[in-house]
Amino acid sequence: MDEPINASGEMVTAKEAAKILGIKLDTLYAYVSRGLVRSVSGEGKKARLYLRSDLDRLRARSEAHRGHAPVAAGALRWGEPVLDSAITGIDEGGPIYRGLPAVRLAVDGVPFESVAELLWTGALPAKAPEWPAPARALELRAFSGLLPAGCAPVGVMAALVPLLAQGDQARFGAATGAELERARRLIRYLAASFALPRAPRRAGEALAAPSIAAAVCLALDLPRRAAVREAIDRALVLSADHELNASAFAARVAGSAGCDVYTCVQAALAVVQGPEHGGACDRMEALLQETGRPERAAATVRDRARRGEALPGFNHRLYPRGDPRGPPLIAAAEALAPLAAGVRTMAALVVAMRELGHAGPSVDAGLVALASALELPPGSAVGLFALGRSAGWIAHALEQRAAGYMLRPRARYVGPPART
Repeated sequence: MDEPINASGEMVTAKEAAKILGIKLDTLYAYVSRGLVRSVSGEGKKARLYLRSDLDRLRARSEAHRGHAPVAAGALRWGEPVLDSAITGIDEGGPIYRGLPAVRLAVDGVPFESVAELLWTGALPAKAPEWPAPARALELRAFSGLLPAGCAPVGVMAALVPLLAQGDQARFGAATGAELERARRLIRYLAASFALPRAPRRAGEALAAPSIAAAVCLALDLPRRAAVREAIDRALVLSADHELNASAFAARVAGSAGCDVYTCVQAALAVVQGPEHGGACDRMEALLQETGRPERAAATVRDRARRGEALPGFNHRLYPRGDPRGPPLIAAAEALAPLAAGVRTMAALVVAMRELGHAGPSVDAGLVALASALELPPGSAVGLFALGRSAGWIAHALEQRAAGYMLRPRARYVGPPART
């Protein structure tokens, strides 16, 4: 979901790294020991290699301290963070939610509701919170009649949120407690909306389900087994936040302008539908379909490499050693349906990519593997991503609103000079 790239050319030698930063090798090694620059072992007997994005970030910071104008552009291109946040950090172990590793939370079975409360308040509840069903629920079946055939889950969510906003006249200027209640109701509706394109009669039951994972299972008519609910919970927890990705930043911009929670989530949903963000899951689905069966995985990978085409779902830019969120989701898919064709094909793609030296599967590949194991309709993987990420969007919107200033980056003008 968060922009993947081809790893080629992103790692440099120590001498190249020192030249980029304009420092001595001893200073570079000191940066590595302090965790400012990440490195990996080179192939064979090669010396260690250094992550180019870390070097660009450090150079941007240095230039910013010296007042260089070009940093304004670089800061918004995977460079220096543009603002402070206490919500999520990222290291080689994956995202860290308020100081707690997301992967550990997911693998330990912490429910999504608890993780959402952690992101919003900074405190992990001692027991799973119970989010009440809406007292006066919107008639979702009537709304479903307005949807075009085959509407994807994220499209349904994007259409539903403005309608929910118009029905909430108290959404402006609410206190924090009221905003959190509103956030819980909103996420319940997003979970129930999975039923609307194909079986709207299930939406009401899903809206009153005991948990968000249970709501998804009811909406999609999944087997009512604890293992299935736990797998959905794991997907939602691992999707819940990832620092300042494009959709989270959109939510923050809206929050900084004083927008209500619905509008902040609506802004994020608009961005996540972009092919360079949420479209990563869709491309992974297409790759799985293109491959067809496990025996075709190696040939598919080689053919893509020969044509110079990057493979989606691998080589996440922030994780040179592999996205830690992908393997737990693939493991959940294999536990649910080890013989499913899509699951076996995904496993074969992982092996084929590893044999060519690429980093492991991303969260996108993991979500697609899980959707394949559960035989979900197309678009469900990014739908699960958006549902989980809604917790993070709300956290970012509330944090930015509390910061009390409007996000307004300056442009570095490069057009024609003024005419006199």
